[in-house]
This record gives sequence, structure tokens and C-alpha cells, in this order.
Amino acid sequence: MLAERLRGLAPSCGPVRLVGIDGHAGSGKSTLARALAAALGGAPVLHLDDFASHERFFGWTECFAAHVLAPFARGEPAVFRPYDWDARRPGRTRTVAAAPVVLVEGVGVGRRALRPSLSLLWWMDLAGEAAWERGRERDGSGLADFWDDWERAEAAHFRADPSRPFADALVRQCGEGYVLRE
Repeated sequence: MLAERLRGLAPSCGPVRLVGIDGHAGSGKSTLARALAAALGGAPVLHLDDFASHERFFGWTECFAAHVLAPFARGEPAVFRPYDWDARRPGRTRTVAAAPVVLVEGVGVGRRALRPSLSLLWWMDLAGEAAWERGRERDGSGLADFWDDWERAEAAHFRADPSRPFADALVRQCGEGYVLRE
């Protein structure tokens, strides 16, 4: 049902229906994106973690615009070098087709600079503290310092450029499925 809804959207970036999935780190954005991609028969998923880095958690807008939005607007594939969080440098080049539906998941995808390029924006409706706790459990104690820095940066980002008020729907994970509140 959700997949059919996405296919029915108007293109927003050239021929692409760019669908944003935003929310706090640890809220389930990647899990929802994987499920939707499968339901759409293998739709591409872009992860904002590929554009961020240790030095710039939220300073990726220009890079994303140049390597994803501009090519998609021309009907061309996005070509970029995803950030390797372990090596702390760009990794191997990745190419993502300008498919009919492309899912973009990550904290801040609903920022004001990107909203005009989105066909739809969903917000994972899980409070920051609960999401961050899930993320800390997932990543283990070895990344505790990273999470301390991340939580401060994320809170500052959403104070300056909130996404949730602009979401087309709030999404809650419920057992094996999802519930949308529009």
C-alpha cells in the first residue's frame, strides 16, 4: 500500500519521485527505507550518512545538491563517493540511477534547502531521547563519545532547521509494520 502511494506521486526532481525519510538518529529510518525499497521492487536508497562525515555532521547540503539533485534534475544518475566512517575518508564511487522512486533516509533530509526537491517527506515519530538510546544500544559503548557529540549536533540542527513540522506524515513503527498519521 505504501509503495503504491509512492509510485503515484508526481516527480519532484527531474523524472524522480524523491522521498525523504527523516527523524532522529536511531528512530528506524534505514529500516523503513529498506522495507519500502523491497516493496518497490528494489528502489534505490540514498543514505545521508554517505554525505556527512566526522568533521561535518550536517554540512553536506552543497555536496548532496551537486552530486544527487543536479544530476537527477537532468534525468542522469547520481555519482558520489560515500564517506567511510571507519577509514574516515571518502570510499569507492557509487552510482545511483535516476529511478522513478528514490528513497533518501537520514537525519535532516527534510531541511529547508532540500524540501523543494522532495515529492514526499515522512518523519519517524520517535522522541529524540528514545531514538538516541536505541542508536547507542545498536552501536555499543565504543561509540559513546561519538553519540555525545552527535546528540548535541542533532539537537542544534533541528532547533535551527526543523523537519518534523513540514512532514507530510508521521510514521510509527508498530511491531512488524508501520502506521502513518497525516
